[in-house]
Amino acid sequence: MTRPILLFTGPWADWPLDQLASRAADWGYQGLELCTWGDHLEVQRVPAEPDYCTAKLDLLNRNELQVPVIAAHRIGQATCDPIDRRHQRLVPDYVWGDGDPQGVQARAVEEMLAIVRAAEQLGVGVISGFTGSPIWSYIGGWPPPDPDTLAEAYAFFVRQWTPILDACAEAGIRFACEVHPGQLAFDIPSTEATLAALNHRPEFGLTIDPSHLFWQGIEPAEFVRQFADRIYHIHIKDAALTLTGRTSLLCDHLPRGDARRGWDFRSPGHGGIDWDLFIRAVNAAGYEGPLSVDWSDASMDREYGAEDACQFVQRLNFPGRTVNRAD
Repeated sequence: MTRPILLFTGPWADWPLDQLASRAADWGYQGLELCTWGDHLEVQRVPAEPDYCTAKLDLLNRNELQVPVIAAHRIGQATCDPIDRRHQRLVPDYVWGDGDPQGVQARAVEEMLAIVRAAEQLGVGVISGFTGSPIWSYIGGWPPPDPDTLAEAYAFFVRQWTPILDACAEAGIRFACEVHPGQLAFDIPSTEATLAALNHRPEFGLTIDPSHLFWQGIEPAEFVRQFADRIYHIHIKDAALTLTGRTSLLCDHLPRGDARRGWDFRSPGHGGIDWDLFIRAVNAAGYEGPLSVDWSDASMDREYGAEDACQFVQRLNFPGRTVNRAD
């Protein structure tokens, strides 16, 4: 089992794709998880320019890079979130429009459908991303949501995502929802509820990023064991906890890297995640897809970190043992 090591391009959207592709190849990556912002994948150019996808694939092929996954985190967030001014910087101007919340949500769904069509043109089998959440502001627990509010939120999510998942089914593409605070699926119970709301449609699975589980206090390996058949993609990012009695796990509105934070992201291998335990769980689950580095570390040089992360994942990416029944 050889899982390709990818670089998720979202944190590098400020670089032109041709520059990033060349550097990623030098750093040792075998492919990219292309984000749908910056110039990495401009979705509306796909139907307008017949050679657009061919040119992207040619660029990647010249650098001996594959693209098995594309990322739709920003647009996906706007499909179900209560829209406010924060979302304007996440979505293209043509999705934002006049900023009317219902209009933004509707246009975000249309853009997701366009992303599915772009993935099909590129020969991509998995779209990773967010779904947003109508009820994330309730996470603090007060005032608590009543059962009708929760039911309405899941019903709205199903209405928004049914046409997207129908398009995925028609194209033979799977959507991998990244389990993450700010989404409907952020821990084990909420992930179970999200899958159940969709009647466990096979087109809808999960992107697992251990860092987003670890800082909540969830063991990533346990999460993998719980949802072994729904892991459609994996992000590799580390995190560190610094709970001193003065710090908190909650959002404290402090910038990344601030010493007053109770947790922060780290380059893979430089945080607190038990990666050996995690990869053993991944092997037991039979996951054979890519391992995609989602690099984030406010205290490390980005280019050094990208190469260091690739080397770390190369060492981490050991195959599971094939059971010999004679043993």
